[in-house]
Amino acid sequence: MPGKWRYDSGWRKEFFATISLAWPLVIAQLAGIALNSTDVIMMGWLGPTSLAAGSLANSLFFTLFLGGVGLVTATAPLIAQAIGARQNKSVRRIVRQGFWVAIFFTILVTPLVFQFGKIFKLLGQDPEVIALAKTYLSSAVWMLFPSLGIVIFRSLLAARKDTKILLWITLGGVIINAIANYGLMFGNFGLPRLEMLGAGITTSLVNLAMFLTLLAFVIFNRRYRRYYILVRPLKSDWPRFFQMLRIGTPISLTIMSEVGVFGAASILMGLLGTKELAAHAVALQGASIAFMVPLGISMATTIRVGLAHGANNPLGVGLAGWTSMGIGTIFSVFPLLIFLLFPTYIVASFLDASNPKNFEVLALAASYLGIAGAFQLVDGAQVLMVAALRGLSDTRIPMLVAIFGYWGVGLGTAYLAGFVLDLRGIGIWLGLASGLAFVSVVLTIRFAMREKLGLVRA
Repeated sequence: MPGKWRYDSGWRKEFFATISLAWPLVIAQLAGIALNSTDVIMMGWLGPTSLAAGSLANSLFFTLFLGGVGLVTATAPLIAQAIGARQNKSVRRIVRQGFWVAIFFTILVTPLVFQFGKIFKLLGQDPEVIALAKTYLSSAVWMLFPSLGIVIFRSLLAARKDTKILLWITLGGVIINAIANYGLMFGNFGLPRLEMLGAGITTSLVNLAMFLTLLAFVIFNRRYRRYYILVRPLKSDWPRFFQMLRIGTPISLTIMSEVGVFGAASILMGLLGTKELAAHAVALQGASIAFMVPLGISMATTIRVGLAHGANNPLGVGLAGWTSMGIGTIFSVFPLLIFLLFPTYIVASFLDASNPKNFEVLALAASYLGIAGAFQLVDGAQVLMVAALRGLSDTRIPMLVAIFGYWGVGLGTAYLAGFVLDLRGIGIWLGLASGLAFVSVVLTIRFAMREKLGLVRA
């Protein structure tokens, strides 16, 4: 009985530790997606064509951006493992090389973004939509480095269980973004009416302000002085740099595989028509908002698993992974019910429901959102299992599973159902759901077999 009591107590302790770490991250993620949601909503106020342009631009831009997020996300398990092993010097080296990776990625990707117009043209997209997408991207591209810097600081703060500052800074960013968008996009407060250009400018400036605020916090807060984050920032550390690329590249490709398949779905929707693409943008935004809850929990999962792994605690690894899975499953039920029961009310917040021109878009978006609700459980499960394996620095096999699941199973089924079976947009969304389900099942099995596979010591 004493052993059973300790075991049960371990689950309870892990549950509350995960919740304590995760809830500010969840709210911060919801606030973060609110930054993008504000842009999408106000693009919808400009009209369906602007909304379609924003969706098209983000289909490639945010796929690449999240690839960079994946690279610097390698800092999360590495910092957690270093803190678990009480190696303060390693923390400084990891953070410093994280910024090196962020600079490398920004220099590599920025010129490519300015060529997106040619890519959209080759993909057969509407010329008017392409022009608006290019206008937005010309100013939004400058958010890359500060946004990646925010991710690095998030890894450090989360590993130190100091996540509330992330919450408050992100909430502040949401408010400033909404006010600045209202001014620059629509010409209010005496500002010029820049429409899509204004949306991109606001996005870049808000991310820069959030990054500088976090930088100041880490520099002046006494809890972080021991790491000497800015000491010799130009000093090379190539072994750590390439370690980060080795761990971060599979994370990057995993994230890009998932986000990219939704971007590819946007391209397929664009082939069906502007109304389908606009409806897809609305439904995708709703699904993205719901996804922020398991995503925030998954960040805590990586930290909890990484801390246990760094301390050579295999029991703690299992407790952290399965506890997060249970918490994520519970919270995934709520958006599932909301999407299935109230899709009309959700889509009406993005487009004017009183305008007859929007009726078809609203109806399509509501049908897509109903399907998005149905796959919330598997979407949450797959991101949590990816995060748990990431805490063990196991990233290569999950990457391969993700690429095959999202693109082979998911996009293949989307094309088959949408075009061959002529289910159109509904078929595309059904395909996305099938890919997520495949990945969640395979990665759950892998985490369950972690000791047999040699990922942790038995």
